Amino acid sequence: MDLTTYRAPAPDPAHAEPRRAPRLVGAAWTLLVINTLGSQGAITVVQIPRSVTQIVTMGALLAAFGLALLLNLRVQLRPSTYLLLLTLLVVVSIASSAQLESGFGAFFRCARFAVFVATLWLLTRWWHDGLSLVRHHIRAIGAVLLTVAAGLMIAPGKALPESYGGRLVGAIWPMTPPQVGQYAATVIGLTILLWLGNRTTRSSLLFVAAPALALLLLSHTRTAAIALVGGLVVALLSLTSNSARARKVFTRAAMVAGLAAVFLGPVVQAWLRRGQDDESLSDLTGRQKVWDALLAAPRTTSEQLFGVGLTNKSYGGLPIDSSWLAVYHEQGFVGLAIVVAFLATLLVVAALRPPSLARAAALFLIVYCVVASYTEAGLGDASPYLLNLAVAAALLSTGAPAPEPATRPEVTA
Repeated sequence: MDLTTYRAPAPDPAHAEPRRAPRLVGAAWTLLVINTLGSQGAITVVQIPRSVTQIVTMGALLAAFGLALLLNLRVQLRPSTYLLLLTLLVVVSIASSAQLESGFGAFFRCARFAVFVATLWLLTRWWHDGLSLVRHHIRAIGAVLLTVAAGLMIAPGKALPESYGGRLVGAIWPMTPPQVGQYAATVIGLTILLWLGNRTTRSSLLFVAAPALALLLLSHTRTAAIALVGGLVVALLSLTSNSARARKVFTRAAMVAGLAAVFLGPVVQAWLRRGQDDESLSDLTGRQKVWDALLAAPRTTSEQLFGVGLTNKSYGGLPIDSSWLAVYHEQGFVGLAIVVAFLATLLVVAALRPPSLARAAALFLIVYCVVASYTEAGLGDASPYLLNLAVAAALLSTGAPAPEPATRPEVTA
């Protein structure tokens, strides 16, 4: 009998998992980072009207969505509990905004939030390569920090204005000190972890993390510094069980921290106080007054459950500066439950994953966002915090099996 050798047919492109994310995925991610920059901050070297910054950030989001759709024309999506819960939060935001208590601007914010989440869904096709997404994240945020550093060199007076107490701001693109601190802390933490995992060189650590640390210190952002330390401690502890290098770094870092506490205690304390008196420290630089007024305001049952709709994260003309109170104000107890659900899901999944660099980086991002959420808003709307958590979700999905083909290839003789 004449036998003929048959080759199994090539996998269906619709179900084949890409081996490596194309470069344009990084471009789409950079556009998402630009969208979350915001449009308020200090006085810049060249005055940029707020309407222009809003057009740029919103245009970047639309471009990111269009590029993600172009790259994923078949709309291949990976399952993600995190994004499923974010989608539910979008629905709640639309329902609460329909009451028009926050004006028609709430619908614009809902549309932005919806496109933001839809873009993340389209990019899930490449979430199998979580560490590449981390590199895209570092490059995009690093580019933002370069503009901050350039502003400091070009116009130090505008970059360190008296109106912000001499803290570093964005002098080229309007950014507040907390934004600068947040971007710097994210770059520092992720770069250190990549170096620990032998995924980047010592020179990268020197030329990326060290300048970012200088920018963080100049921004005098206590929340970012505390969240950075907390996230790195948890990430390093997760690596110590299977990495001698991580154990060595953790031990040395603990020794350095102990010596710094002894010999540099007054300097650290002065940096943390930022020249504030005890009253300013006790009410968290005025935040407590805003929080008390927000919680004391009368609310209907509907407002308690679903909030008043998406706002500009302010109450009585003052920033809320708390993710939890902002979500309660805008999306109510239902929104709070969703935020707790996606944070808890990410933490549980991370705890169940075996020790690895991907898990450590994910834990760093999750812990950072949880710590920073106390005095920074951003967990209930399109923001850098949700981008950080998206990177964490991608890292935790690394190694997930690719979708099975619809039909198995048959071999006949």
